[in-house]
Amino acid sequence: MWRLLQLLYLMAPVYAANMAAPFARALPGVPRPISERWLGSHKTWRGSLLAVLASTLTAWVQARLQWSGAVIRYDDWLALGLLCGVAAMAGDSAKSFVKRRLRIAPGAPWIPADQLDYVVAGLLALSLWHRFDWTDVAIVLAASFVGSLGVNRLSHRLGIKSTPW
Repeated sequence: MWRLLQLLYLMAPVYAANMAAPFARALPGVPRPISERWLGSHKTWRGSLLAVLASTLTAWVQARLQWSGAVIRYDDWLALGLLCGVAAMAGDSAKSFVKRRLRIAPGAPWIPADQLDYVVAGLLALSLWHRFDWTDVAIVLAASFVGSLGVNRLSHRLGIKSTPW
């Protein structure tokens, strides 16, 4: 249980990035898709920027907290936050690109890719700060998959997301 908490704390900037992007719809103005042809209309510039901002803010908070159970030092919080946010959005965009090529409709479920795209990219980014062993990766993937299913269903019920996946 302790290791799970440590890994979830480490992944917090990645999770923050993924959770922040849907809130961009609440901002005023018309969202501009990054590339409707390649990624679909739901991948927007402001969603990605909000995700990177949320990730960076989360890393800054972690640096200030200096939790004794953290598996890394947060001295380089700015680079960590920026990279985790960019990686999370890159993973999500890469999955959307593949979905479009496979002719899977935007918003249609593609389990488990919909739940783990940003997680895999986040693990790659965080590997610059932490050496993950196979059990760490398995724990993060399993916890993230289950957590994503729950958070997405709740977000859908609250009207934050248009789909429950």
